[in-house]
Amino acid sequence: MAIIETKNLTYTYPGAAKPSINDVSMKVEKGEFVLITGPSGCGKTTLCRCFNGLIPHFYQGEIKGEITVAGMNPTKHHTHEMAKSVGMVFQNPENQLFALSIEKDVAFGLENLGVPREEIRRRVDWALMQTGIYDLRERSPHEVSGGQQQRVAIAAVLAMKPEIIVLDEPTSFLDPLSAEKIFEVIHELNRKLGITVVLVEHRLDLTAKYADHIIIMDEGKVCFDGNPREILSTEETRLIGVGIPKATLLYQLLRKEGIKLSDVTPLSSEELATLLLEALKPQ
Repeated sequence: MAIIETKNLTYTYPGAAKPSINDVSMKVEKGEFVLITGPSGCGKTTLCRCFNGLIPHFYQGEIKGEITVAGMNPTKHHTHEMAKSVGMVFQNPENQLFALSIEKDVAFGLENLGVPREEIRRRVDWALMQTGIYDLRERSPHEVSGGQQQRVAIAAVLAMKPEIIVLDEPTSFLDPLSAEKIFEVIHELNRKLGITVVLVEHRLDLTAKYADHIIIMDEGKVCFDGNPREILSTEETRLIGVGIPKATLLYQLLRKEGIKLSDVTPLSSEELATLLLEALKPQ
């Protein structure tokens, strides 16, 4: 059952000469880990803003087409209503953090919804444990590292118990090792809790292995939508300018050189190493 669905969705920012997203039709099934990627300026962030009602309630402009998210129409339900089902994590975590302590930041959304104090305490502790920052709860969010700030932003969303978490390039300010740790946390939340994850990300070397489903956009439109292994192995995807995982590119080169490997396209160096070890085994 689709938890997010759009049909011919088109949106134009105020004063813009052309739409930022144009005729977008896509589906996200409940519990999926979906990766949205594409060249800069292709409309990824704009599409995410439609999911939680920021478009059209905060960003004005013209929106056409149909959209349903968690059984609601974000064009008719305000952002504070959508926030109960859709959590949004932005590129820069500092934009979401403002309280004097981490636990107060995580509790902020729940307090705004009028959740009882005992329930807030329980949910905040749970979210901090899930993201591995419980020991930092009394620290100021501006005194911790960038990776820890990102975990705070995720915990603040997680405490709301949303059905969907949308993350817009959440590790753009982090080094690859710190980013990998954040992606592992997100993957665990998806796998263990069944939360639907929509991740906008350029770094496919780090993220493609987690995805059940990939959507590639270009110039405001969906170009490819489906299985990551199939889509990332096509020449058309590379020509759009998507950063194909290096393991996938090396696999393709080895196949062209006549080296027999499995028909399963690897998305990570770990998967490629396993295939190479299998190929080197005596027959």
